[in-house]
Amino acid sequence: MSFIQLTDVDLVYGSSGGKASGDQTLAVSGANISIAHGEFIAIVGPSGCGKSTLLKLIAGLVKPNRGTVRVDGADVCRPQKVGMAFQNATLLPWRNVRDNVMLPLEIVEPYRSRQKADHDKNCARAEELLATVGLSGFADRMPWQLSGGMQQRAQLCRALIHEPSILLLDEPFAALDTFTREELWSVLQDLWSSRKCTIILVTHELREAVYLAQTVHVMSARPGRIVKTSSVDIARPRTLDSTFQPDFVGLVHDLRDHIGRGKKS
Repeated sequence: MSFIQLTDVDLVYGSSGGKASGDQTLAVSGANISIAHGEFIAIVGPSGCGKSTLLKLIAGLVKPNRGTVRVDGADVCRPQKVGMAFQNATLLPWRNVRDNVMLPLEIVEPYRSRQKADHDKNCARAEELLATVGLSGFADRMPWQLSGGMQQRAQLCRALIHEPSILLLDEPFAALDTFTREELWSVLQDLWSSRKCTIILVTHELREAVYLAQTVHVMSARPGRIVKTSSVDIARPRTLDSTFQPDFVGLVHDLRDHIGRGKKS
């Protein structure tokens, strides 16, 4: 049974109350996608095809004009309890790393109601998470004292601190140099292996998609729809050596070919 299910979804930007009005952009058209609980998927496709829009639909930040979005058997009608990480870490500059990581606990119930009573326990949880991504000893540092890669590690911790069942990642490593980016692939793979939450990664980097995901969905040019779904049958844990294997390289080339076709469709 699918944990997340999008069925025949259309999303029009510039519409009101489900009806088109004024300047309109059909961002997603007839999108269908099925995601199992605990699955790690990646969504790839040309710029502007609606990849980030799918994340917003799943998070309940926008509503479809047509079709249905369901999570755990229920229609998505309001913002969901999800973890989110973006291309820019967006850490609050006036808070140290620990307090940045703990921010969702001040917002999301039931943690919000118990944050004072559970402060010491929450601090310990934040420290434990930071240690898992290689930031042990950095909890008292300010964001400006961290490199870009370290800030993204802290952002992943913040996205996971409230134990969401869904983690939405929108180009989280795009602004990093190649070496740091590849290092964080391993970090994210380890986090998913240990926590088994459902992860949806939007990326333009096809190697990243194949390295991390169990399933890769390819979207066409706008209005976006799913034109190809590929299973990644490569043993874990995956390493940089895996990226040179013939089956890995072949899958990357196949995805690139379908993206090229999607641009023309």
